[in-house]
Amino acid sequence: MKLVFDIETVGFDFDTLEESQQEFILRYADKEPDEDLREQKRDEAIRFLSLYPLTAKVVAIGMLNTDTEHSMVLYEGSEAEEWESEERDVKYCSYSEAEMLQHFWQYAKKAETVVTFNGRNFDIPFIMIRSATLKIKPTRNFLKNRYDSRSHVDLLEKLTFHGITKKFNLDFYCKSFGIESPKSHGVSGMDVKELYSAGKIKEIATYCGHDVKATYELYKIWDGYLNL
Repeated sequence: MKLVFDIETVGFDFDTLEESQQEFILRYADKEPDEDLREQKRDEAIRFLSLYPLTAKVVAIGMLNTDTEHSMVLYEGSEAEEWESEERDVKYCSYSEAEMLQHFWQYAKKAETVVTFNGRNFDIPFIMIRSATLKIKPTRNFLKNRYDSRSHVDLLEKLTFHGITKKFNLDFYCKSFGIESPKSHGVSGMDVKELYSAGKIKEIATYCGHDVKATYELYKIWDGYLNL
């Protein structure tokens, strides 16, 4: 079984960071002499908190089993809740972040291969470091060999031939290969923070499910025509 997965993350409130951490995040922005540019760079640095596992948390994990083609999306919730998509091929379950990570590693342990889009540079190191901060030990290491597709297929690496050609985002590849883009449902990764702030965690979970499906469809293109 191959496990296609994707995560959604949200940065911590900047004011909750220690003073020394805040200074570190803003160290380059605060060197900007122009006041307007300095504020712009400060805002940008704070906006990018969601990209780092030491300044952000996982709020959704989408997983797809390639044998059954059924998906499960784990999302942050203070109370246990389960529901299904209208097509009944995606199951949504709410958990704490620690519980999400524990469930993910149990599924990952059973998988022959994991499939991601930019997982080597983002999803996998993020989820590993975030697990460690919560005292959860990963069950697998999918970063051992960049060029070995047996345990991990990073589609962004494969479609750029490991950095030889230009990188595009998932939306661009989907539209180029005739796959329904996750953005076609009106939500993009840029909207996650605002949705989270508005308490619309289920919309984030749904978007994560669309991301996983698109990644799977892209994987089938790569596996069918480029996995030589």
